Amino acid sequence: MFKSNKQVIYTRTPAPTIDPSLSTGTFSINTTTLPESIPNDRVFVRVHYLSLDAAMRQWLTAKRSYIAPVEHGAVMRGQSIAQILSVGASLRNQFAEGDWVIAYSGWQAYAVLAAKEVQKVIVPGRSLPTDALSVLGITGLTAYFGMLDVAAVRAGETVVVSGAAGATGMVAGQIAKIKGAKRIVGLAGTAEKCSFLMSDLGFDAAINYKDSDWRQKLKDATPDYIDVFFDNVGGEILDACLARAARNARFAICGAISQYNADKPQGPSGYMAIITQRVTMKGFIVLDYAEQFSAAQRDLSTWLQEGRIKRKEHIVKGGLEAAPQALVDLYAGANTGKMIVEVAPFNAAVEGVKLKL
Repeated sequence: MFKSNKQVIYTRTPAPTIDPSLSTGTFSINTTTLPESIPNDRVFVRVHYLSLDAAMRQWLTAKRSYIAPVEHGAVMRGQSIAQILSVGASLRNQFAEGDWVIAYSGWQAYAVLAAKEVQKVIVPGRSLPTDALSVLGITGLTAYFGMLDVAAVRAGETVVVSGAAGATGMVAGQIAKIKGAKRIVGLAGTAEKCSFLMSDLGFDAAINYKDSDWRQKLKDATPDYIDVFFDNVGGEILDACLARAARNARFAICGAISQYNADKPQGPSGYMAIITQRVTMKGFIVLDYAEQFSAAQRDLSTWLQEGRIKRKEHIVKGGLEAAPQALVDLYAGANTGKMIVEVAPFNAAVEGVKLKL
């Protein structure tokens, strides 16, 4: 039934920005023949939805990082929601045909994977299957550990989140609210995103960093200064928040999306505030908390079921060919919420196999 497999291959190094052209750009399309059978210790999956993540730009070139870069000629790295179509003999006590899984499949239509590369999707009552890629997945976990462990948010504090309308930022701000923060301020790139943060997610203030007076608005929104800053953006926003840091503030450095495509990334120039205000600034990688994922997912699931956390998805149609442009759009801030590429819709699942939730 399945004879060929379409893949997105990492072809050319960004210089420094990603070129989405599939003929002359960063990625290209490859078609391979699928195997007639799979090994006993593997599962064969069909990819339905790809997760797009800001860290992907670093995966292409960073040499000294938490993960090795993607090699030229390799399938682009990425997580997906996939359906198991076939199970090797030795794994039939763990998986069944039709199971839905989070898969480390990369950007391709089908994949043959080891058991450690797939995890069954567990979606509680009011959730969506794609929540496993967002609020119940890596982005939600990043927000959870960044806000609760790295930043150690406390009741009564002022919290600022950059990239607040993104998949991680929106969850981080809502967790701060759950934990009793006095004031939650989000920075985002459009008036619509700012409205969403306040009207839908309950942020106390939201600032469009593209407004000419955004620094003054940040000052007005933080009259008691900033106790916690959850940073997804870096650059001048990080500097502006350092200038507003309260004494003993904690800065959780989650990402720096404004700098990933820069030829010469900009570091903080206002670092003297770290000394004068005794600021703790700490970077973190969510994978360091892997042993605590299950407990965190229980909390996130509970909050989602209770309506204390809300989410939003930005689903890009067009299959694998749409992924490179969608990644470029992610860095341009086109999304509100989690950006996901639809490779095959859920209603295209294998005939006779129902979505098991």
